[in-house]
Amino acid sequence: MTLSHQIQDSEFPFKEIGNEGLTKQILRKGVTWQTPFSGDQVQVHFSGQVENGPSLESSYDKGSSFHFKLGQGEVIKGWDEGVATMKKGERAIFKIPPNLAYGEVGSPPLIPPNATLIFEIEMLCWSTIRDLTGDGGIMKKTIREGGGWATPKELDEVLVKYEARLENGMLIKSDKGVEFNVSDGYLCPAMSIAVKTMRKGEVAELSMKFFYGLISQNSNITNDELDGLPESNLISIKLELVSWKVVTDITGDKKILKKVNKAGEGHDRPNEGSHVKVIYLCKGEDGTIIERKGSKEELFEFTTQEEQVYEGLEKAIMTMKKEEQALVTINAEYLCDHSNLQGNKAHNNKIYYEVELIDFTKEKPFWKMDTQEKLEACEQKKHDGNLLFKAQNFTRASKKYEKAVKYIEFDHTFSEDEKLHANTLRLSCNLNNAACKLKLEEYTEAARLCTKVLEQDPLNVKALYRRCQAYLKTSDLEKAEADIKKALIIDPNNREIKLEYKELKLKQKEYTKYEADIFSTMVSKMN
Repeated sequence: MTLSHQIQDSEFPFKEIGNEGLTKQILRKGVTWQTPFSGDQVQVHFSGQVENGPSLESSYDKGSSFHFKLGQGEVIKGWDEGVATMKKGERAIFKIPPNLAYGEVGSPPLIPPNATLIFEIEMLCWSTIRDLTGDGGIMKKTIREGGGWATPKELDEVLVKYEARLENGMLIKSDKGVEFNVSDGYLCPAMSIAVKTMRKGEVAELSMKFFYGLISQNSNITNDELDGLPESNLISIKLELVSWKVVTDITGDKKILKKVNKAGEGHDRPNEGSHVKVIYLCKGEDGTIIERKGSKEELFEFTTQEEQVYEGLEKAIMTMKKEEQALVTINAEYLCDHSNLQGNKAHNNKIYYEVELIDFTKEKPFWKMDTQEKLEACEQKKHDGNLLFKAQNFTRASKKYEKAVKYIEFDHTFSEDEKLHANTLRLSCNLNNAACKLKLEEYTEAARLCTKVLEQDPLNVKALYRRCQAYLKTSDLEKAEADIKKALIIDPNNREIKLEYKELKLKQKEYTKYEADIFSTMVSKMN
């Protein structure tokens, strides 16, 4: 069957590619969504003819496919533009106008001047070639595509196979399974650069120039092995990314790192207030076991954000999925003081936790609660905050009050009685939180919370008193005086308010003297 007959028989119409007259008719759809990029090494079968003229060369007749580098001018322009639109397994017919073929000159004796050419092309496959550094220093050719879409990140630990050769083809180093952290690198600079562009199972050939192929100190090649080599600069590496373990920087400063040894289920993770079941083993830098919690028979259970486990460990566990297993590396400064660790912290800059998250139950979110549940949850968090305040744990108490207010933040579904109850709780929690902020020396935040109370209850003496305290600490003396005077009008016999008023007057006197001293100094300098 001629190409002309195939054009007539195809169920797909011709479509124009670009704006220079190139048209394409698909005979068979491809099996993937990807198309090759400029610079890729493509492999095709083809047959061609001059429109209304003789047949041209055919790779089918030769019994071997045709290879060329896409977009590099190795074929006529119509081929470069047309093949770039093809998917793996696709067959298509291209009508290539003279301006994208051999133009006014033609290619005697078969192709006359100004000839339109018709080609049937079958895309077999292609090898992706990338300049990874932009300077030609590392050229990567993909031999086998990897699976999925993810690629290793800077902190991840990769498992690779490789063969490293010199320019003369001499094999100097190979390994069928070596692990290394991407950020640390291995063998030569090109390894860590290339592996970050690869997907699981991908095989690639790296061609290197300049320092990218220099053998690094952690290459594990001995001086004896290097003796007699013509040079120590590698030219090519065949690299396979077998797998990798994800390493997460929990705090953003590399002081808590989590390496996933076994991926967990689903996407859910524990949040604040979750009931968590784990097994963990804590070791020092020398491998000494410091602590062991839980077992398959009796799991260790705790509630998150309740200071029941060490801060660094808890941060890591709250990023884990159900049944995930991980190695958590924690800087010693994140470890809370604890009798089990006191003797070990002095000897360890880092502590290692082998953790398995067996299961967890998340606290019911407020948007899933009915109005009564929201009020009850608010009261419970407020009660917890009060106990923590009495224990002088002001940071945790503040968080409890903040959480309590969130439960009743949106009260449009509340009845009138429930709204009154919610307003009372909101006022109390904000007042108590303001007291926490004063203790924590967060004076601006304390003033903001008191202002929220006064918006709800303008005559609230406690709010005026505590905001006055905050203003005194930030030297907003005029605002402090306005608050304390208003509080005295409302409650003239309040002893604490009277004492605060005396402190205000003393501070105003000190400030007046300070201003006078400044003015005196300025005048003396002028004289």
